[in-house]
Amino acid sequence: MRKLTAMLAALVLLAGCGGAETTDTPATVRLLVFGAPEELQAYRTLVDAYAKAANGARVELVEASDRADLITRLSTSIAGGSPPDVFLMNYRFYGQFAAKNAVEPLDDRLAKSTVVKLADLYPQVTEAFQWQGRQLCLPQNVSSLAVYYNRTMFAKHGIAEPKAGWTWNDLITTATALTRNASGAIVRGTEAEGGSAKVAVYGLGVEPTLIRVAPLVWSAGGQIVDDEREPTRFTFDAAPARDALRDFVALRLAYGVVPTDEEVEAEDDETRFSNGRLAMLLSSRRVTTTFRTIKDFEWDVAPMPMYGKQQAGILHSDAYCMTSGSKAKDAAWRFMEYAIGPEGQRIIAATGRTVPSNMAVSRSPAFLDPAQPPRNAQVFLDAVPTIRRVPTISTWPEIEDVAEGILENALYRGDRLDDVIRQLDEQTRPIFARGVAP
Repeated sequence: MRKLTAMLAALVLLAGCGGAETTDTPATVRLLVFGAPEELQAYRTLVDAYAKAANGARVELVEASDRADLITRLSTSIAGGSPPDVFLMNYRFYGQFAAKNAVEPLDDRLAKSTVVKLADLYPQVTEAFQWQGRQLCLPQNVSSLAVYYNRTMFAKHGIAEPKAGWTWNDLITTATALTRNASGAIVRGTEAEGGSAKVAVYGLGVEPTLIRVAPLVWSAGGQIVDDEREPTRFTFDAAPARDALRDFVALRLAYGVVPTDEEVEAEDDETRFSNGRLAMLLSSRRVTTTFRTIKDFEWDVAPMPMYGKQQAGILHSDAYCMTSGSKAKDAAWRFMEYAIGPEGQRIIAATGRTVPSNMAVSRSPAFLDPAQPPRNAQVFLDAVPTIRRVPTISTWPEIEDVAEGILENALYRGDRLDDVIRQLDEQTRPIFARGVAP
């Protein structure tokens, strides 16, 4: 009798520890994501499909308003002891959580999984989410930077569509030819200083960020930091990084092919493109879900132009990460397996949101669907061998934030190049010094 009582007491204790999962009360998995409305709908589709496939398994989608909101929510919930079970995050931002041991290593679960094998995924993305020799997250996509362009507008003005092998000079020439006033006449260079009063359609949209400048530097054979694994500073003071930065910030004041800062504040580039007031846009795969709602014109994607002598892309990859403080780790893992397994990858790829990290799915009709734009989706797969990534040190998000403010002033205000490079160095060196490397 005493043995039976002890066994029952032990079972009660186990049931009460850490929200343990039982077959009678399956745990609800809380998944933290952010995105545009069309992106969030893609994740709702995935969650609904998982519930059907897993006999009613429950996943609660926690929707942040933007990336900053997601990081704030995640940080606050971890500090408060009630984190989500799974969160979706870009490799550039997860290091701050990995350095604090807030992300659960997945190696043991992966070794036992019959659904997900790292060998089935692109190595560029699995490596991006490895921290101190451990696999921390499961990457869902292997996107890269591409040029979205308005095919209807190109045809209207008799301009050849961009092809593989085109150059930075080709991009500038094309963007100049597509920067037009309300009468349809080309607006050149400093003539565009009048802003929206003179320019009705801009030739190009691009964010003044490190992840837009980096591919140009790499294409020219340069580096943006002194050590890609354990960086201590930027290297824009050395050619060819300096030249690439110079030509990037010339897009606004020298060529007048991108909108002013006031115009971007009033209407962001994605909206401007959707409304037919932007001919080309540099962006990753994530905008595809939004652009598939466009009805007024045809659009497609082209590869990034070569700034130097080699093709260079930059990794855009998000992954599902399990928090170490999750109280439903087994249930969270089952969802992650489904999401990264072939069926989950096919579902999310069909929404347009991702370039699947699963190599076989990325080469299947689920992604390369000729009936859905972009027709030239192969561009993203062709870019995979050229993809490089920025460092994943714990303070990289802070470094990007500081750099963005400096690059904004350079692009829109025309700050002197020497001052820009000096500011990038002086304002980020202390942040580099605080960083923890993977």
